[in-house]
Amino acid sequence: MKNIMKRAKDFPVQKLAIIFGLLAMIIFFSFASSNFFTPSNINNILLSTMINGVLACGAIFVIVTGGIDVSIGTSMSFVSVMLGVFITWWGIPAPLGILLGMLLGGFIGLLNGIMVTKMNITPFIATLGMQMITSGLAIVITNGSPIYFNTVDGYQDICLGFPFGLSGASDYAVNNGVLIMFALAVVFGVILAKTIFGRYLYAIGNSREATRLSGIRVEFWELLAYIVAGTMSAVAAVLMTSRMNTAYPATGSGYEMNAVAACVIGGASLAGGKGSMKGAILGAFIMSILTNGLKLLSIPTEWQKVLTGLIIIVAVFLDMAGKKKNQA
Repeated sequence: MKNIMKRAKDFPVQKLAIIFGLLAMIIFFSFASSNFFTPSNINNILLSTMINGVLACGAIFVIVTGGIDVSIGTSMSFVSVMLGVFITWWGIPAPLGILLGMLLGGFIGLLNGIMVTKMNITPFIATLGMQMITSGLAIVITNGSPIYFNTVDGYQDICLGFPFGLSGASDYAVNNGVLIMFALAVVFGVILAKTIFGRYLYAIGNSREATRLSGIRVEFWELLAYIVAGTMSAVAAVLMTSRMNTAYPATGSGYEMNAVAACVIGGASLAGGKGSMKGAILGAFIMSILTNGLKLLSIPTEWQKVLTGLIIIVAVFLDMAGKKKNQA
């Protein structure tokens, strides 16, 4: 009994708040709207979580090092546009065009990492600059107009198709895009939690100088974290263009903060050294459920943003409170 009480006492307050908050939202919206727990709405929640979830898969790698990447949203826009250029304008086969898009996303992450690790630019400033560059290039290349993928056979199936030829026969069939998000979360979750790469990232976030003095190549591993974030923005671009069947030059605006918010709500600390993949995905689901439920209740978008902001503030406050408790 004493062991149970001790474990309950040591269980992080923030994790309890996340779990109870998610359950409370689900219960509330289920009673508040009869349309909440319908198969079609559950599918909407999954699809709306998909992009934030994939971006959060990359963002969490940077956040645990104590850095931040605010360019992942506009990088997604830029890669989306370039996918349109590769596949529809230049006629490159879709698989090769997607591969080029992935390499481009990784290259953007590499540039961010070089600015942070080699040029010693603050992560926020470095990635803010990249945000402006990618946002501007996306508009310049397209002249502000969308690029359509209507002529590309099967492109929408990447996201909206169903595995094993189910063709949506079941109301509860899950789209390919959602399955891709979960698969990435599992793979990168294992990498973050169980491999040397992940352990080094946590060590850098906890104490950069101590990690350096222990002989670990801090700059190299931090660089890899930004490459992962950039690559995940490219994956998100593929899923977004596949879902919309269109590449919009400004489609990623604001997504970077949603991804960061998902990580923070899920228990990550912006100071570094703390966070998990399951927490980031859970945070993405919390944001999607909140937005979806408020839309069903016809709450204006402005108030949705206010509530999301309040949740982020509470999440950070609980994180700080937990740290003070551990220090005491």
